Amino acid sequence: MYNTILVPIDVTEDSLTEMLVPHVNALQKMHNSTVHFLAVTAPISNYLRYGGTILPSDFPDDQKQADIILNELKEKVKLFSVPADKVQVKAVVGSVKDEILATAEDIKADVILLGSRRPSMSTYLLGSNAASVVRYAKTSVLVVR
Repeated sequence: MYNTILVPIDVTEDSLTEMLVPHVNALQKMHNSTVHFLAVTAPISNYLRYGGTILPSDFPDDQKQADIILNELKEKVKLFSVPADKVQVKAVVGSVKDEILATAEDIKADVILLGSRRPSMSTYLLGSNAASVVRYAKTSVLVVR
């Protein structure tokens, strides 16, 4: 049923990752699924837009930033007990919602499994990445709280 599972990970949110571990492990084992872990970070230009700061010349560009979060993601994946031959890892720079949805379509994900904090007034008014994914995904989405 779930041959391909997409698991977006926010490498800065350990608590969300930890919440996902038992769910990913159980679904993967039950269906012998391939699990695609994805980390998305915003482009450097997004940070500059609000701060107007000039970055030092050795500040990482978007590709270097993607490489950094890829390494962090590989460390997070070690928390999961998914067989190595069933793991795919990818890091990209872009809009969180758009990259998750595009990756889900590219890999033909059967389910997107993501963690979300408890809703608050700010997420109610502004929305959240999880809410956006649920709203626009063409496949099933399991949100873990």
